[in-house]
Amino acid sequence: MRQIIAMGGGGFSMEPDNLALDEYILKQVNKEIPKVCFVPTAGGDQDNYIERFYRAFHSLNCETNHLSLFDANFEKLEEFVFEQDIIYVGGGSTRNMLVLWKEWGLDDILRRAYEKGIVLAGLSAGSICWFEEGLTDPLNGPLYKIDCLGLLKGSNCPHYDGENKRRPSYQQLILADEIKAGYGVDDGVALHFIDEALTKTVSSRPEARAYYVKHEGSEVVESEITPIYLGGNG
Repeated sequence: MRQIIAMGGGGFSMEPDNLALDEYILKQVNKEIPKVCFVPTAGGDQDNYIERFYRAFHSLNCETNHLSLFDANFEKLEEFVFEQDIIYVGGGSTRNMLVLWKEWGLDDILRRAYEKGIVLAGLSAGSICWFEEGLTDPLNGPLYKIDCLGLLKGSNCPHYDGENKRRPSYQQLILADEIKAGYGVDDGVALHFIDEALTKTVSSRPEARAYYVKHEGSEVVESEITPIYLGGNG
């Protein structure tokens, strides 16, 4: 069984007092103590980000590790990845992350990890990366399309309700046929794909939603996806 859990936003880095989505990810592994590895490449492997991961996940029932490419903490990258049950990718610069992954060969390793049944998860850049295309944003400039790994069909736009440029930019690109139809995902919502099919949508925030967004005629059509609320403090 191949699994990807793509979060629009949320998890430990955005909701440190509400780990409902992180707990949901852990439960998708049929092990009492799953191994979860945090990949903070998009955030530049910042120590603070890594420390926040360990602090949050040490309160959960799992074995933790992280994968650093800036200061390599492994001997054989493929073996290191294949030892994990869950790969959890953090947010930051999608473009920089994908460039580094390709340089290290991590993009191909993650594709094979997916085929082996290792759960792939993440938020923001760590959500965009699994799709064919994503909507990403430079620090100062308009949002634009980026080509990604293509494990999932279509496109993905995280932070759909959390950043005011996201929704209109995504709709404009879809209307102009510059980006494929796909998912606009609010902060606190996770799309759970099993064998490339969207099987379940869950949330840590009661009002959060996801949308399937497509170009139909001369309009952009949003089909709302109501998630299962997991509870928590959101």
